Amino acid sequence: MRRKVATPCKIGDLPTLRKIGRETKILIADGHADWLRRKGFTNVSELAWHGSLEVFPGIRVTATPAQHFTARTLLDRNRGHWCGWLVEGAGCKLWHAGDSGYCAAFAEIGERYGPIDFGMIPIGAYLPRRIMRPMHMNPEEAVRAFIDSRCRRAVAMHWGTFRLTDEPMGEPVILLGKALRQHLLAPGLFVAPDIGEMVAVSAVC
Repeated sequence: MRRKVATPCKIGDLPTLRKIGRETKILIADGHADWLRRKGFTNVSELAWHGSLEVFPGIRVTATPAQHFTARTLLDRNRGHWCGWLVEGAGCKLWHAGDSGYCAAFAEIGERYGPIDFGMIPIGAYLPRRIMRPMHMNPEEAVRAFIDSRCRRAVAMHWGTFRLTDEPMGEPVILLGKALRQHLLAPGLFVAPDIGEMVAVSAVC
């Protein structure tokens, strides 16, 4: 019988999770497991920041800090953690930063876990800044997060799919290139791939 593990994720699309299977192992940020169990999921593990779990032999997942509010209802705001995920295996480290504003935790992640072979870092949904700054990085902040976390390479995420905020849909990737140039980083280190484009990931010794 093949084992299944759901990609560590924020709670969002219950129909998708149900299609994967209610018995599938789910890793979730600290404070949210009871909600998932009430929805019928039977194999849920909570991880606090920097907590980790070996999901298969040689494959370890660690919850990393991120900055965003949490809530499942109007009455439970900020009662659980929000996080990113570090996946380690086969000598390689992959880091999904999570949906996050820029914060000091990225430097801590770099100190604890860096260098990281491959990162997935959000660059969109940032305007107006007076509202979005605590929750969403702009491209310049994303590049700072890339540097702070000691990523060797990264792809941009959280942009260009849904019109969530005020910036033009195509602006984040343009500003990403500008921020990379300002920080004297090669454009190939942090990219916004085309839809469906494959990116090869390997450890750098």
